[in-house]
Amino acid sequence: MPQERRSPAVRRGHGSQHARTAPRRAGAALLAALFFAPAPFADVAARADEALVPADGGARITEQTWLDERTFDATVDSPALGQSVKVRVLVPRGWSREASRTWPVVYAYHGGRDTYVSWTRSTDIEQLAAGQDVMVVMPEGGNGAYTDWWNDGKGGTPKWETFHTREVLQLMERNYRASGSGRERAAMGISAGASGAVTYAARHPGMFRYVAASSGILHLTQPGIPTLTLLVQGLYTDEGDPFRVWGVPGVDVENWLAHDPYVLARNLRGTGLYISTGTTGKPGEYDRPKEGEEEAVQVQEILCGVTTGSFLARLKALRIPVTSNVYADGWHNWEAWQPEMHRYWPAMTRAIGVP
Repeated sequence: MPQERRSPAVRRGHGSQHARTAPRRAGAALLAALFFAPAPFADVAARADEALVPADGGARITEQTWLDERTFDATVDSPALGQSVKVRVLVPRGWSREASRTWPVVYAYHGGRDTYVSWTRSTDIEQLAAGQDVMVVMPEGGNGAYTDWWNDGKGGTPKWETFHTREVLQLMERNYRASGSGRERAAMGISAGASGAVTYAARHPGMFRYVAASSGILHLTQPGIPTLTLLVQGLYTDEGDPFRVWGVPGVDVENWLAHDPYVLARNLRGTGLYISTGTTGKPGEYDRPKEGEEEAVQVQEILCGVTTGSFLARLKALRIPVTSNVYADGWHNWEAWQPEMHRYWPAMTRAIGVP
């Protein structure tokens, strides 16, 4: 996996060589840190469990680490997941935990086999959000398929949907001034995160004002797709049992249908939508194939194209407005997804009230 990229300014934040080697300057440096540090750093030294409000189910923030003036990572002890995971947050200029106002917020979901750092590692989302009065929350999604796992009908951990739609939302709203209004929330995602963003919006009508999804499986029960989905889950799920996620197709069919964006599409009426995907799986204008890969085909993008086409046809039949960009060539990667982010970002942020 690519290593996370941080700007030179962030690396300098770990301390300069002079600060480490000149004890006589330590006192001055401490005073400067106390009195002149940017506002978000004011509570860095405080324990995260002091004055932070837990979520209803007991999820709590146990640690917060500022990476720069406007980026921090929060560690969440999650009962829904049965483990602690990270959430990365970007805050706008003028943000403060003590502010009387709240901020519109975008929840960004990553793809499978990736982590919460992927948006800041692989896109320019920090620069894109920097000029706007909006928060961006990027929670860990693991390889959890953005669902509460079926577990043979017994439920239990991991509950990724509960983590994202209940625990994370409540913790951000109660502790970091994220807006609690569905009219000021948006969700965006790529790959598995795209499926998650659309599914969450359809399963929780009114939770998000706008949803942007790039290269997602948007018709989960389309013939052939459950088998292929199980194959992928079997390869990349740590436990190795793909049936734990949604159950056995044909046996636990009601659970599969309950998580299918195509089936739930009518619940998206009133939600702004941007949907994009490639269809051929061949390298596109943003890809740089190595020698011998010029005609390489990524099957996962073909599957996304097929299911997205079905989903868009369903929206059309329901007369639900959607902005779409269905292109031919383009691999299943960030090189395609970053340009898409730049296309939908203005409409998405306008929809949630960001000037």
